[in-house]
Amino acid sequence: MSGERWGETILGAIVVVVAVGFFAFAAAQAGQGGARAGYNLVANFQRVDGVTVGTDVRVSGVKVGAVRAISLDPNTYNAHVVMTVDNGVYVLDQSTARVASDGLLGGAYIAIEPAGVDPLPPNGEIPNTQGSVDLLTLFASMARGQNGGGSQPPAPAQGTTP
Repeated sequence: MSGERWGETILGAIVVVVAVGFFAFAAAQAGQGGARAGYNLVANFQRVDGVTVGTDVRVSGVKVGAVRAISLDPNTYNAHVVMTVDNGVYVLDQSTARVASDGLLGGAYIAIEPAGVDPLPPNGEIPNTQGSVDLLTLFASMARGQNGGGSQPPAPAQGTTP
């Protein structure tokens, strides 16, 4: 009997060590996101559905930063987004920031499309933005557009020939 108890104790200790190692690894990975050196940029969007603190900021599909804060501008009712961009990545003064997604059901991210000549300074504002698109509203407007409101000629009146 005592041999079985020692085996259970050793197995329990191994499980505890593996669990502690897993949590230490997860904590270290979570801490790496905040350790990136960079500078802040600001953008104002009409909609930021799916964007949260920690959401990726990408240029040409490459992660170059993360969303640091999101708040509502009480004057314009736009979403005020503060993002941190890696040092060495210069966002140009006429760039566009848009809310994009990784496919139909994928997560959202901020895509920066470079344009312009001069780099934005730290805490500068990205001038051009495009918010997220609500797919249900888009599908509904497409369905309405096909049923009427197009540029079809009127039907001839009954009893007349064209």
